Amino acid sequence: MSTDDATDGEQHDEEAGRADEPLLALEDVEVHYDTGTGIERYLSDKRVKAVDGVNLELEENDIVVLVGESGCGKTTLGKSAVGLERPTGGAVKYRGQDIWEAKDHPRGADIEFREIRRAMQIIHQDPANALNASRRVRAILADPLKKYRTELGPQEREETIYRYLEYVDMTPAEDYADRYPHQLSGGEKQRITLGRALLMNPDVILADEAISALDVSLRVEMMDLILDLQETFDTSYVFISHDLANARYLAKRAGGRIAIMYLGNIVEIGGPDEVIQNPSHPYTEVLRWSTPSMDPDVAMERIKEKPPVRRIDVPDPQDPPSGCAFHPRCTKAREACAAEDPELYDAEETEAACFRALDNHEYWSSQELEDAEGSGTAELGVGD
Repeated sequence: MSTDDATDGEQHDEEAGRADEPLLALEDVEVHYDTGTGIERYLSDKRVKAVDGVNLELEENDIVVLVGESGCGKTTLGKSAVGLERPTGGAVKYRGQDIWEAKDHPRGADIEFREIRRAMQIIHQDPANALNASRRVRAILADPLKKYRTELGPQEREETIYRYLEYVDMTPAEDYADRYPHQLSGGEKQRITLGRALLMNPDVILADEAISALDVSLRVEMMDLILDLQETFDTSYVFISHDLANARYLAKRAGGRIAIMYLGNIVEIGGPDEVIQNPSHPYTEVLRWSTPSMDPDVAMERIKEKPPVRRIDVPDPQDPPSGCAFHPRCTKAREACAAEDPELYDAEETEAACFRALDNHEYWSSQELEDAEGSGTAELGVGD
């Protein structure tokens, strides 16, 4: 890291010394939405529980990859984690400071909300929509520097922009700085959004499907770049992915964790090998089964197998099932699963929201639920 970037990094050291708190802590976070429009919103008692009581901690230079089907709440949880979505319940704390308390009551805050916003950045799924098509790359990258690095003069700002373009392998930097977004490829646009996020020397970056819009050949290259720069800038990531293979690559290289989400909750979390190779939650087994295999023999066997799920369709989020939300689809469900909602328990190698992780739970003595009709062999896929 250059001398200038070492100076930038002093802010991290100062922040890290404030307390022994996690970098980021989500405590019983809920994000519930009213349904309907107009007067219907007030007449109906149904709400969509996009996120429903999630607890999660992120440490320095950490990575958590959120994985799950479409509509499970991954993006909502990610946006809540970086202060882009205000929870309807619970708290999101940055270095021990409730971020929304800092915004609502700035005089009593230990950390200013402005500082928290600087420390939390996002890389969007679609870089084309994240960049202003009418402005050159130089102007796009200059805006955050003008807002948060007011001590930089025009020449220093220009040098900083070139330096960060080089960090994301956009060379010659002077050439790329003078281009408009339409003159860049999809991978180059995503590198610009990564560089823009890193300009703020952030503590946390939400990467929302940051590689899904790229060609397969570019995905590993982009993941490697993100992880290399994580080491350079000591940045933590909340990465959202619908691909277990990508999730494993990211989490394993960074020593991070994979968190499996289902209907607004984390149902399993742990190291990448433990979650994927030895899952403790039946839903994780379904995701693993539905992930395409490069081995043709394994792929053919899966075509012949019955899916490890009783029903293909996800329950209506406005009318979720009682007890464990996964029990109507779970091949291992018993009556206890329909009566009580499990918490995250210590399983063999992960934490899993499943009673099967407890040796002495009444689950084991309760009646098995009858199998549902129509389990079939329809294709299961992890949503975007």
